[in-house]
Amino acid sequence: MRLLAPIPPMHPYRTHTCGELRPAHAGREVRLSGWAHRKRDHGNLVFLDLRDHYGLTQCVIDTASPLFAEVEKVSPESVVTVTGTVVARSAETVNATLATGQVELQISAFNIESAADMLPMQVAGDAEYSEDLRLRYRFLDLRRDRLHANIVLRNQVIASIRRRMIEQGFMEFQTPILTASSPEGARDYLVPSRIHPGKFYALPQAPQQFKQLLMISGFDRYFQIAPCFRDEDARADRSPGEFYQLDLEMSYVTQDDVFAAVEPVLHGVFVEFAKGAPVTPTPFPRIPLAESMLRYGSDKPDLRNPILISDVTEAFRGSNFGLFARVVEKGAVVRAIPAPKAATRPRSFYDKLNDWAKAEGMGGLGYAVFADNEVRGPIAKNLEPARLEAIRTASGVAAGDAVFFVCAPKAEAAKFAGAVRTRLGQELELIEANVFKFCWVTDFPMYERDPDTGKIEFSHNPFSMPQGGLEALTSKDPPDILAFQYDIVCNGVELSSGAIRNHRPDIMYKAFEIAGYSAADVEARFGGMLSAFKFGAPPHGGSAPGIDRIVMLLAGEPNIREVVAFPMNQQAEDLLMGAPAPVDPARLRDVHIRVEMPKAKEPRGS
Repeated sequence: MRLLAPIPPMHPYRTHTCGELRPAHAGREVRLSGWAHRKRDHGNLVFLDLRDHYGLTQCVIDTASPLFAEVEKVSPESVVTVTGTVVARSAETVNATLATGQVELQISAFNIESAADMLPMQVAGDAEYSEDLRLRYRFLDLRRDRLHANIVLRNQVIASIRRRMIEQGFMEFQTPILTASSPEGARDYLVPSRIHPGKFYALPQAPQQFKQLLMISGFDRYFQIAPCFRDEDARADRSPGEFYQLDLEMSYVTQDDVFAAVEPVLHGVFVEFAKGAPVTPTPFPRIPLAESMLRYGSDKPDLRNPILISDVTEAFRGSNFGLFARVVEKGAVVRAIPAPKAATRPRSFYDKLNDWAKAEGMGGLGYAVFADNEVRGPIAKNLEPARLEAIRTASGVAAGDAVFFVCAPKAEAAKFAGAVRTRLGQELELIEANVFKFCWVTDFPMYERDPDTGKIEFSHNPFSMPQGGLEALTSKDPPDILAFQYDIVCNGVELSSGAIRNHRPDIMYKAFEIAGYSAADVEARFGGMLSAFKFGAPPHGGSAPGIDRIVMLLAGEPNIREVVAFPMNQQAEDLLMGAPAPVDPARLRDVHIRVEMPKAKEPRGS
């Protein structure tokens, strides 16, 4: 007599996921668990859509079942376990938008694992809610399709990046979270030391010094999906508090070597997740910062916009258009921003742009219209034909185009001309959609002069190698010294800053001296790295593309908080966990801290 193997008991929660069932499962008894997503009562039938991480399955029960009343009254987002038989849907009831849409589950057993209270926001549907409500109940927000998909995409992007880096021979390291304060350009988050009264750790703004120390330690190629902490204000493309970046460093490399390592990773990730949208082929274009500020009015140019800005200062110097001519003699510049095919636009188009410019704090926005046989507009009336021809040639406009003008000091002119370029690109619908356009911006200045104090400051990264090395530091005016610094930009979003590092102590002392740091200051702040430099440091460089911004672009989201699982709000508050929050005085005494609240401002007129 042959003994049959016992039939194993069914799993208590699920035999399949809610995204798994197909026609091949028809006739099988299965068990699913998930959230009660949506319920539809058809009188003698109730349809319950059951949702988990993997998808959604339609379940059905009729009035003949003793479980009907229990299913009918279940509240949305309750967690339930459903057992039943898989049946094929009839042709007219197939839901082609669902992966499981060819089948449904006829309920034979039903259990509520966790009943949900009345919801502060609905998970099913596409209703819009305030950001504060969404962040306070982020666990509900994350159940919604769009946000859930964004976080899954984030996981997939990070996994792809990690694989591509390892395939290139990079090794993954973890660097300290508790470290020393560093002049990275933003405020540190400080952590008081209990066992060292009056002393503080800082959360790293970036693993800058540690990744350089890894190169000095002989590891050659490092990377990390690194958390970074900066006490700065929120923006659409930057979270307050913390963010993540693909931090990488390489030894014995030039700037070109870094580009050659980063480009295949970013290009490959974007091709993988761009859903067929074109991605700039490698090598990516390289644009010196000075050219970027002139031609695009930005240090992060959006190459989807075909408009190019030009310098037409000389066309106005000494001209009869006194408004510009007078300020040009005082050092201002004039930028021309073409508006292709705008000659036929009504006067209201130009008036609207002029009003916008005034709202932006400018005096207005002058323009000239290049029609077939004439040049129209208030500026054109005051310029001789030769000057108009010079403008036409410099700006590249043709008959049927218009050109707008910005006249201001150089930095102000660049910034506003860039804003006009973007506005015209939007108004004229010139910005290419569904495409990812990359470029490198190179040759950043090592230093800048504070316009108020005249003090020389680092403009980008204090650990960068100046172009020309020590000789440049000793022979050039500081604002004229360029560094081996570079950013990578996609669709007008800066993804990364990077540099070839300063690996020589003599150059480092001099570089910091120019910015006002004494040798003692440098040794106190960077003693560990300086000591390492003195024992043989290889030339090295790296970059750090932002993970959050990469995912934001791939997800097509305008705000970085849509691709971060638990972000803070714009006031750097975690509404879900209630941070920041007061701390018990006893705990503060333990770390030798006394809180002094800022004095309330006196009412005006008192």
